[in-house]
Amino acid sequence: MVMIKAKGNEFNLPNVKDSFNRRVQQFRELIIANLSKIDLLEGYVDVSEEIYGLKKAQASALWFIDGHRLYYSYNLCNTFVENLYVVSKVIELEVNKLLNKQKTMEEFIGEFTENKDVEEKRKEARKILGVNEDSKDMDEIDRKYKDLAKEYHPDMPNGSTEQFKIINNAHKTLKRELQ
Repeated sequence: MVMIKAKGNEFNLPNVKDSFNRRVQQFRELIIANLSKIDLLEGYVDVSEEIYGLKKAQASALWFIDGHRLYYSYNLCNTFVENLYVVSKVIELEVNKLLNKQKTMEEFIGEFTENKDVEEKRKEARKILGVNEDSKDMDEIDRKYKDLAKEYHPDMPNGSTEQFKIINNAHKTLKRELQ
C-alpha cells in the first residue's frame, strides 16, 4: 500500500483495481455523509464529477459553513478515483478531529477556507516560480523558490522587497496545495 500525507494526515491509499466508477460514487457519498455529521445539508456540498474514474484528473469538494466557502482538492495520485479517495479521507479525518474536540470550528474553517479563484492563483504561482503550469513536484518548486528568493532578497544587490513578497506568496500557495 502507498502511504499518503495530506493536510497533516497520514493514511494508506487503497489499491483500487476494479469498479472504479462505483467507487467514485461511494467516495462522493462518504464526503457528503462525513460533512453531514457537522449538520451540513447535502445541498451545500459540491463534489467534483468525472465520468471515467480511471482518468488522470483532480478531485475536489466545495462546501459552505457559516458564510464561509470551504474547499479541498487533490491531484497527486494517478487517477480521479484515487484523488477523490484522498479528498474523502482528509475530510473524514478532519471532521472527526472537530467532533472529538481536537479542533475547533474556527480551526476547521481556517483549514479549508479558500477563495473562488484558488485554481487561477495556483497557475499564477507556478508561472511566478518558473515551473510548468501542471507541476506537482514539490522538490522542483522548492528549488525554484530558493533560487528566486536568493536573487530577490532585499539584502541582495538586485533585491526587491515587493518581488520577494510575491515569490513567498507563490510558494505558500503551492505548498498549501501540495502538502
